[in-house]
Amino acid sequence: MNDRSQKLVQIRPDVSSAKILPNMSSDERFQNETLRPILKLQNDLLLASFQNYIVKGKNYFYNLDIENRLNYITNAIQKDIKYRNSLKGIIIGQFTLEEYESYIKNSSSLNKRMMNMVIKRLQDQIQYFDQAAVLV
Repeated sequence: MNDRSQKLVQIRPDVSSAKILPNMSSDERFQNETLRPILKLQNDLLLASFQNYIVKGKNYFYNLDIENRLNYITNAIQKDIKYRNSLKGIIIGQFTLEEYESYIKNSSSLNKRMMNMVIKRLQDQIQYFDQAAVLV
């Protein structure tokens, strides 16, 4: 492992809920070993990115009830390709070379996992955006 890879892995937080079991699929292992720690590390940037997305959308998000806000998050990530690609860049940029080589072997499936995890993470922290609206 080169110096960059070692430093990237060192700064990642521990995710105690991310279990690694012998009978896991390679995608599930990648999700738990790589994606979960990176998403936790990049959480503040993901929140700021979505807050910016809300502002660029003329704050329409704040006119919605909670259920429609959750749907807004899902639709933003699934349907806005430019935004989705930006989120992928935030995550993939934290991969080691070895992780990237593993990722490109099954990028389609891993992208789906990655975006579902981002959606869930943003939805689970939806109250952040109400607090952020007060600050804007």
